[in-house]
Amino acid sequence: MECAELVTEVLMAKAYWIASYRSIKDPAALDAYAKLAGPAIGAAGGRVVVRGMPAKTLEAGLDLRTVVIEFDSVASAIAAYDCPDYRAARELLGDSVERDIRIVEGAD
Repeated sequence: MECAELVTEVLMAKAYWIASYRSIKDPAALDAYAKLAGPAIGAAGGRVVVRGMPAKTLEAGLDLRTVVIEFDSVASAIAAYDCPDYRAARELLGDSVERDIRIVEGAD
């Protein structure tokens, strides 16, 4: 089943998948992951809106690589994370990165 086929819900508020990378132990594994993850996330309707290091870190923020991906709904973001193509990309990472991933509903 394709990632896009997993999304059949009524569209609600947009959702944002936010990933902060606490550590990257193996950059080559991250590169291999990105080659699979990008197409899988795109096929599931995800659109990368932020990727990289902070331009400025304020207050108690940490200077971490951050990725923000926009989806049409929380359900579509969760379906993208759970889809077989993205699961295969995650398996390439193994324990080579430590990251915090959150899915947050957008404000109307």
